[in-house]
Amino acid sequence: MKKITALALIAITLVACKKETKTITRVDPKTGKTETVTVEVSPEEASKPKAIADSSGIYKQKFILEKGTTYPLVSYQREIQQLTSPDGKTVSGTSETTDEMTVTVNDFKDNIYDLTLNMVGKRMSTTANGKTVSIDTKKAAPKEENLKMDYIVSKGLAGNKLNVKMDVYGNIRSITGFEAVQNNLRKSIAGTVKDTKQQDAFVESFKAGFNEEMMKEQLSKNLKLIPTKGAKIGEKWTTSEDIDPSGKLKQTLTFTLVKVEDGKAEISVTGVIPSKSDKQSQNGMTHSMTMGGSESGKIIIDENTGWLLNQNLSVKTNQKETLSDGKQTQSMTKNSTTSIIINPSYK
Repeated sequence: MKKITALALIAITLVACKKETKTITRVDPKTGKTETVTVEVSPEEASKPKAIADSSGIYKQKFILEKGTTYPLVSYQREIQQLTSPDGKTVSGTSETTDEMTVTVNDFKDNIYDLTLNMVGKRMSTTANGKTVSIDTKKAAPKEENLKMDYIVSKGLAGNKLNVKMDVYGNIRSITGFEAVQNNLRKSIAGTVKDTKQQDAFVESFKAGFNEEMMKEQLSKNLKLIPTKGAKIGEKWTTSEDIDPSGKLKQTLTFTLVKVEDGKAEISVTGVIPSKSDKQSQNGMTHSMTMGGSESGKIIIDENTGWLLNQNLSVKTNQKETLSDGKQTQSMTKNSTTSIIINPSYK
């Protein structure tokens, strides 16, 4: 009996000494690198509501972010293309792009976060026929003339900041600071583009693809990941968007809440890029093209903060072009695999 009592006391002691911990992903202020660390939390903090909260089996997402903390939002994309020509020869190439951004929490009042979106830097590289060319805003300008303009633009954007107002549910209320970004871009290209009218045209073209509406849409896709009404484990929901300027071709993605455990929520993603066919005849020649594809991957969200820890999607497309005069036919195929990853350093 004494031995049993002693074991019971040891067990009670171990339970009493056990520390609550949580795993967080953040940007190290000293090195600027993204890191995933396990930290101890007080009993009071451990009992706080979670960002991914369960109510009667339905999980909803909100954001519980810490003032003064910087969160990673790094986007990485790699595309591998394989082209087979009519004579059967195959060539391949790889392109990679990394947009490094972070988000710093400045303040939180009346359920609204005041955030700074930091545009840290950009890297791009292309490899084909055994040769790689690249630009990196943290390094010197490339020697290749055809890359220098891309470098100047990317360098002009690096270091800029935007102010974001977001509510606790991930709805982006406003994004400001675009005028300062455009002015810095103009200064960056001024040494290369001397004519002010050409500068104006360049900046206007840039504004068409980098503005508040576009950034709101992009941030919402990366942050607001569970439907407002919530979802049960195993529940599916879909989104649809145009992938053709005419609006006739849409891509539908299906999301499934797989699990919420160990401080993380996991969502699976599947989708089909609808097959598209086109056929045109002129001067006795018929040109036809078919294409289609699929998408799959998963998303991981921090259960405590609601922040996106990692997104890893794979998009595969297949395209075939055929040219025929009725007697002879030539075909060319192009297959590509694109990886789209948010916060690639997440482990």
